[in-house]
Parts: sequence; structure tokens; C-alpha cells
Amino acid sequence: MNIGLTGGIATGKSSVSAYLASKGALLIDADVIAREVMLPGHPVLAAAVQRFGQAILNEDGTLDRKKLGSIVFQHPEERKALEAITHPAIRKEMRERAAAYELKHPDKLVVSDIPLLYESGLEEGFSEVMVVYVPRAAQLERLMNRDQMTQADAEARIAAQMDIERKKERADIVIDNSGSWAQTEKQLELFLTHKGLL
Repeated sequence: MNIGLTGGIATGKSSVSAYLASKGALLIDADVIAREVMLPGHPVLAAAVQRFGQAILNEDGTLDRKKLGSIVFQHPEERKALEAITHPAIRKEMRERAAAYELKHPDKLVVSDIPLLYESGLEEGFSEVMVVYVPRAAQLERLMNRDQMTQADAEARIAAQMDIERKKERADIVIDNSGSWAQTEKQLELFLTHKGLL
């Protein structure tokens, strides 16, 4: 079974994916793959440097994520340009890993952790989509605390994604992570039990 896992920034998606992996799910993490394609020597990083200039690199040739982030989160057209460079390569790698997992482990749950799943129109590729949800106010507070961000910066990051309420409406499975972690775990256990995976 191949599910897509998404949510909003600072909703707790990584904690949910780690929990599912601890219960035997095979995890494909879009963020990990996104970092892999931005490593020195990768053609995707070369294309990004061509588009945004040498200023996005550290002295050792690695990506300066803060520098690139400050460009793309303040300018939607720059974000779209970056996505056009990175998304096709990330999607291809994710599809290949999912197909390999399903072939090798047909009885396992394969979880593809994709922050921008709905924004990228990828929901058709999964049997179900799980959304990790917290209300926007909690999302904003958590993001400011977690990343030591100003409210304006945090709001810009959240605004760059589809509204969490819309994601919740479109989900096949909603995991409400606004309470305690024990409450979240209970919901995940129910899901796994219902699917015969626990």
C-alpha cells in the first residue's frame, strides 16, 4: 500500500512519518531527496546556480539554503523558477524508489512524505493521502518557536503553501496533531490497525 503523507510547515509531519517508519513503514522523504539533488556535482544544483547565481553557494561549493530561501520565499516568481528546476528530478526519484519498494516488499506500507503534495498535483499517484493537521494559529506559533522566525517570515512561509484547512478537506485520512503526542499516536495506531498493518 502506497500512501502520500503531507501537511503544512510545522504541523508535525516529520514526527508522524518517523512514527510510521518505527512501525515498519518504508519511508520516502521528499525533503531528503530535495537535499540530495542540491549536493555539489548534481545537475540540479548546477541548474539552480545558473538561474540564481553563484551567491547561493557557500565557499565550499555547497548550497547556502538561507540565501536561496530568502530569495524564493519573498518572490513567488523566483519560487516557481526553483520548483521548475527541482521538482521534476525529485518526483522521478520518488517514483523510482516507491516502485522498487512495492516490488520488493508488497506487504509493507510505503509512505511518501511530500510537503507540497497537493500544490504539486501528486495525489493521483497514491492509494490514499494522509494529512497531518493543526489549526493555522498553532502552525504559526510552532514555526516561530521552532525556527526562531519573525511573525512576518513565518507567515510568508505558511502563505507559500496551500491553506491547511483546504488540505484537511481533501485528505483521505486526517491526523489531528494539535493535542498531545499520545493523542496523535492513538490516531496512527487506529489507522495501522484498520489497515491490518499493526
